[in-house]
Amino acid sequence: MTWLWIVVALAVVLLLTFVWIYNRLVSLRARVDNGWSQIDVQLRRRADLIPNLVETVRGYAAHERELFEPVAEARARSIGAQDVPGQAAAENAVTAGLRRLLAVVENYPDLKANESFLALQEELIATESKIAYARQFYNDQVMRLNTLIQSFPSSIVASAFRFEPRPFFEIDDPARGPVQVQLG
Repeated sequence: MTWLWIVVALAVVLLLTFVWIYNRLVSLRARVDNGWSQIDVQLRRRADLIPNLVETVRGYAAHERELFEPVAEARARSIGAQDVPGQAAAENAVTAGLRRLLAVVENYPDLKANESFLALQEELIATESKIAYARQFYNDQVMRLNTLIQSFPSSIVASAFRFEPRPFFEIDDPARGPVQVQLG
């Protein structure tokens, strides 16, 4: 009779462990989805700023058409991206286009002093910081979820309920490359 109680106790412990692991997986999946939602909000905010920024610069640098079209195309790809890797590739193109656009601004002192441009630039800088924070949060949650999915015994629960690893949101980081110094 004692062995029956031991078997029942073990079954209860296994069931509770199973439920705890399942709930943890569900919670982490929800946090990953929330993290992606926060990235999406900030990317849409940046996408909304880009046309205003382009129009402001176009007013001063109308002859530099080859600069504006790639930014607009990259913005359109960003808005239409369907998955994390596609979004990351589109964001790399947007960032590169914005860098070229802001580099051209250096040639126009009147534009650099324009209040509308300065306000848009500040808004863009603040949005970029929010994107970086949201990306870090998302990637942290993805790392936790993917680790749990791949760890034993949670891997058993994850495969039984088809929990899939999520991709990281990785974009090109200019800080990773070599520092370029130009003197004189």
